[in-house]
Amino acid sequence: MKGEIKDYSKEIGVDDIGFASAQNYNSPNTPPIKEIYPKIKTIIVLAFQQLDHSESENIQVASLGHKITSEFANSSTYKIARFMKQKFNAKVIPVPTQNLVNMNPKINSPVADISLRHAAFAAGLGNFGRHNIIIHPEMGSKVIFTAILTNLEIQPDIPIEERLCIDCDICVKECPAHALDEENKTDVMKCLFNSQPYGFIGNVGFWTKFAESTPEEQKQMVSDNEFKKLYDALTLSSQYICFNCTKSCPAGQ
Repeated sequence: MKGEIKDYSKEIGVDDIGFASAQNYNSPNTPPIKEIYPKIKTIIVLAFQQLDHSESENIQVASLGHKITSEFANSSTYKIARFMKQKFNAKVIPVPTQNLVNMNPKINSPVADISLRHAAFAAGLGNFGRHNIIIHPEMGSKVIFTAILTNLEIQPDIPIEERLCIDCDICVKECPAHALDEENKTDVMKCLFNSQPYGFIGNVGFWTKFAESTPEEQKQMVSDNEFKKLYDALTLSSQYICFNCTKSCPAGQ
């Protein structure tokens, strides 16, 4: 069964795949995985190589490249989950590249319900670098993950013990928001303010100002390029404008 899933995944373009026992998934700031799906036994994690869009100086091209990769990853994940359901009569719950987030009051930071980074580590697809992102042994930091939660009990892979990060600290120096200054921690709010300025936080700021403005000022605001960027971010679901921590990482290059 494991071999058939791996073969099918490779056939449709998945770059790597790993299997983790649900009990080996350990994410300190997200809910217990059993709260997501009580019958879960295995987390299947899929790895997809990011192409070179992050190296473009045109931020719209870079952001759209990320979106294209995410769309392919999510589509592939659905196909594999559907294959498993039809072939093995499995219960399957696909987890996309980007999860909805909730504010965690304990750390005063937005947190997804499932950490794909911790799932990827448990599934033997890499380990954490200084930038707190998973470094894959072949693809380095330019990799995104999806997952499938299933009730099937599948032989898990072994986490990679060898440290893949070379501790060059380039990611720390290249972070314009100083979100990585404290080791083993990412200041998520600093990262979001810089990497997604036209996301939720940007929208709150814009519409608060809009509500307090005169009709003439409002007309000017919706004609401004900043409004277009907010609109683009909403229609694209997300709009990253900073990829420094991944594109500067020499691991896997």
